[in-house]
Amino acid sequence: MSTAHATSVSAAPHSRARLSGQLASLGVERGGVLMVHASLSAVGAVDGGADTVAAALRQALGPEGTLVVPSFTPENSDTSPQYHARVRGLDERERAAVRAAMPAFDPGTTAAPSMGRLSETVRRSPGAARSAHPQTSFAAVGPLAGHVVADHHPDCHLGEDSPLARLHGLRAQVLLLGTGFGRCTAFHLAEYRVPSPPRRTYRCVVRDGGRRRWWQYEDVALDDSDFTELGADFERADRGAAVRAAPVGSATGRLFRFPAAVAFATGWLTAHRGAHS
Repeated sequence: MSTAHATSVSAAPHSRARLSGQLASLGVERGGVLMVHASLSAVGAVDGGADTVAAALRQALGPEGTLVVPSFTPENSDTSPQYHARVRGLDERERAAVRAAMPAFDPGTTAAPSMGRLSETVRRSPGAARSAHPQTSFAAVGPLAGHVVADHHPDCHLGEDSPLARLHGLRAQVLLLGTGFGRCTAFHLAEYRVPSPPRRTYRCVVRDGGRRRWWQYEDVALDDSDFTELGADFERADRGAAVRAAPVGSATGRLFRFPAAVAFATGWLTAHRGAHS
């Protein structure tokens, strides 16, 4: 009987109050700035779904807090891994048809389906602001949202002229909610801070004066293939002092400071990628 009772309790949907309390216990700062990467399937059943998770995050942050999520759009690029996976096996005529159908990026309306339900919920929230980069935009809601997303240069995905640099300057917190360090966008800022980072060409569809056109630019070659290994070392650093971990819903939440992650990653990438080049 006790086992059945425990099962029924664990299967009950998580509430906003419970999630908010767990986030506060984890260390989410009231009045702070928080960037979140989340897997809602890992969080488990939530009464109200993504809307409730977003509300719980904002409740933990309080009215003076700012919530930030990535709202990337690789779907309008023909140099992205998503595009290459989509056209694998197609002939050139079929690939041309795919490219012709790609819509131009519009920060006000373009969805970010590959970013997950929480990201889309925040992006569509009343009062949310979004940066203007056609590939790696961020959405934010809260008093500092406009500051975080302002002046995102179109030829700087995730470097000094992106919201990541603003988050670094604000000493924002990062929350990995049911996701691993392979999804940790903060580490990308470190890629810009290593000596002579490799660069590559990118291309995507933009809107220019009401017209759809392709735009090509050069930026740092982003590579998250070793972020899981990097994150494991970061989590172990200083005897685990940099990263706090605790349950949030049915998931594990990992919380840490943006500057600490970037500083560790800059040194780690300099040592490890330099050694393997």
